[in-house]
Amino acid sequence: MIAWSAVDLDPSLRWHGIPLSPWLILAVFLGSAACMGGLIALGGPKALLLCICCLFCVFVLLDFRIGVVLLIVFLPISASSLFPHSMAGITGLNPLNLLLVASLGGYAVFHRPQPNQSNAPPFMPRPLLWIYMLPIVAAGLLGSQHLGDIPAELFDQLLTFDSVPTYLRDVLVRPLLTVLIALLIGAAAANTKRPERLLLAVLVAAWVMCLVAIGYVLISGVSLEELSSSDSRKFFLPLGLHANDLGRIYGFAYALMLFVYPVVRSRPLRAWLMLSMALVVAALILTFSRGAFFGFIVANVLFLISRRNGAALLVGAGLLMVAIAVMPGVVLDRMATGWGEGLDAISAGRVGHIWIPLLPELWRSPIIGNGLDSIVWSDAMRMGTILTVAHPHNAYLQALMDMGVVGLGLLLAYFVHVWRGFNRLSQDSTVQPVLRGFFAGAKAGLVSLLLAAVVGGSLMPGVEQNFLWIAIGLMYGQQRRAEA
Repeated sequence: MIAWSAVDLDPSLRWHGIPLSPWLILAVFLGSAACMGGLIALGGPKALLLCICCLFCVFVLLDFRIGVVLLIVFLPISASSLFPHSMAGITGLNPLNLLLVASLGGYAVFHRPQPNQSNAPPFMPRPLLWIYMLPIVAAGLLGSQHLGDIPAELFDQLLTFDSVPTYLRDVLVRPLLTVLIALLIGAAAANTKRPERLLLAVLVAAWVMCLVAIGYVLISGVSLEELSSSDSRKFFLPLGLHANDLGRIYGFAYALMLFVYPVVRSRPLRAWLMLSMALVVAALILTFSRGAFFGFIVANVLFLISRRNGAALLVGAGLLMVAIAVMPGVVLDRMATGWGEGLDAISAGRVGHIWIPLLPELWRSPIIGNGLDSIVWSDAMRMGTILTVAHPHNAYLQALMDMGVVGLGLLLAYFVHVWRGFNRLSQDSTVQPVLRGFFAGAKAGLVSLLLAAVVGGSLMPGVEQNFLWIAIGLMYGQQRRAEA
């Protein structure tokens, strides 16, 4: 018989400087095991998932950076229907939100600046708060007063909200959670000696997103000709994602990898990056999103310009010719859709069926706008003169309608601030070379997103911006390291 007493355990065990009783640890462990076993017996697989998430949260409380790594991996896929959005029958109780709360708790309790650090950089940078979040919150509160103006049939056909609380949850709070995750990423980058290691989590997230789309296409057995059809734009909706959103995600991820590749010296890692870029390009092609194709071309052009080398431009032109020669004909046909048939055909009906009917809405409140998602209570929607869509398919028109000239100006000013931050870090010799390449890729990806936003996307945090906000978080982390 083995005698086990308190002296058998290390009496000096401490957690963030707090002494822990061995018996307390044992009691917590046994109690947790008993509770988890009971939950699994009663709730089945969903309860098991909840228990696993709770277990991870314990480790996150030990070190919030563990939670940040998982948040980076989960953030891009979190909008997919493959990712659980509720557990134990509670909407909003999902792995991402649990990790977010645990990471915030771990940071707030054990990693916040001490009172004597009066010059410590703030958790939320002022430009993010005042010129980005403030107009969005104001537009959300303004829009919550217009739910009674929405046609009743849209609540069944198009919208995920049906009351003021659900409107604020879906339209305002949920997008801003992405910003909160970015701030945690920044805090983790500022509190680690080698923030470039976080890029491995970004690479894993990109692989997950690519394999989801590629696997779905392979399982469905659909042909490239069917995917390239204009009628297949909703093919990926069973995954909870639109083809155009997926294409923009892949385009931004590709830009990050493309600019990191030249500065990587390890041959195995270079081979891994090359394989990753090939995977991302394959997934991007499968979306047949013309906006994504455009962003992909922009990223490559910016990369070649950044090399400032005539030989690199010649090589790039040669590779482009080879790519066009081996590209499946359906891809080229998709890129040429509508050309020669007028602007409305090129824009897939956006000009005549969405944009022009919505122009009168700009004069209803040109200064501050009409509130987030104002298209659904616009006169054009109520009279049925536009397509039944919840988005104007133009990020700048959406911002003008929702937030007016003031809101659009502030959002654009914020993205100029972000671009300048990326640019500064991509040229800073004190920053690790791989991170410099990452920020150069983020700069190119941001330009691609803003150009492609003319035909879709949003200036608010959305699924297509997830990798952008990961990069913004790392940018703030590097800035905090320099300021601390």
